[in-house]
Amino acid sequence: MKTFEHRYSRQILFRPIGNSGQARIRSAKVAIVGMGALGTVLATQLVRAGVGFVRLIDRDIIEASNLQRQSLYDETDAEQGLPKAVAAANKLQVANGEVRLEALVTDLTWRNAEELLADVDLIMDGTDNFQVRYLINDVAVKHGIAWAYGGAVSSYGTSGLFRPTETPCLVCLFGEDQGGGHDTCDTVGVIAPVVSVIASLQVAEALKYLTGNHDALSSGLTYIDVWNNEFRKIDFGARKENCSCCVQREFKSLRSQSDSLTVSFCGRRTIQVRPAVRPMFTLAQIAQRLESAGEVRFNAHLLRCDLGETQITLFADGRALIHGVDEEAAARSLYARYVGM
Repeated sequence: MKTFEHRYSRQILFRPIGNSGQARIRSAKVAIVGMGALGTVLATQLVRAGVGFVRLIDRDIIEASNLQRQSLYDETDAEQGLPKAVAAANKLQVANGEVRLEALVTDLTWRNAEELLADVDLIMDGTDNFQVRYLINDVAVKHGIAWAYGGAVSSYGTSGLFRPTETPCLVCLFGEDQGGGHDTCDTVGVIAPVVSVIASLQVAEALKYLTGNHDALSSGLTYIDVWNNEFRKIDFGARKENCSCCVQREFKSLRSQSDSLTVSFCGRRTIQVRPAVRPMFTLAQIAQRLESAGEVRFNAHLLRCDLGETQITLFADGRALIHGVDEEAAARSLYARYVGM
């Protein structure tokens, strides 16, 4: 017991947490979806805070370009191409051997979302696309689980804690459909400070929630631009009376019977990717965003972007051919990074 108290002594001295709050943290179960920039900060802080069980979910491997902002990984991890979830678990277990970690190298889809998320006390969003967030939102609302939203790109980001029946849900705020075409780290870049700030805000809300300090929870979304010195609070407001998700309880992402992106092989080392929702972008907009990523050519019907070892052919309806890949997960990842989901 002395070892436990000593490890978390500074956190226990913080009066809103104390011994009782630390005990609640120790008994908590948390799932983190996405072990990239946000996810590595989320996992580091939650594991070091003493959360009893942490499930790490990610489909990708570590690349050298991740190291600038994904703080758990190093050059050896990138050289070996280790799965992010596995490498993160290895590092975190050394940081705190008391925490039970589960590393899952997988996509979160309608097939497994409830199995992976419905048994935890809190879900942490470390993803980079809205289709997965809508899936998280469906599980959270259906099973009454709070989830901490977070997104960061360029120098700005947004965070907030959604609590079923207590706050609006994601569908209330953003509508039923979220197409692609938004900025991503691979089109406009990202600096590490905004990642750390947004993830830290998510963890702060998580600690409030897990320790029962619900009166201290934020009542809306927080927007921060660390480069332009902007800080804004956007109140949630009331739930929409006709919300299809949290009011009518229609869980469209869970019942879609499609894996966010419909993928089929259509040639040698070429995989076709078709988004479940028609994206709201023009080829000209995507061409402008991809100029820094590789050579781009486009016309009224399609866009071609040469990324070196891989190429993307994007059609006006959002369908894309990803050339130079063999795995469906790799095709989905490239689509999310360079087109947006």
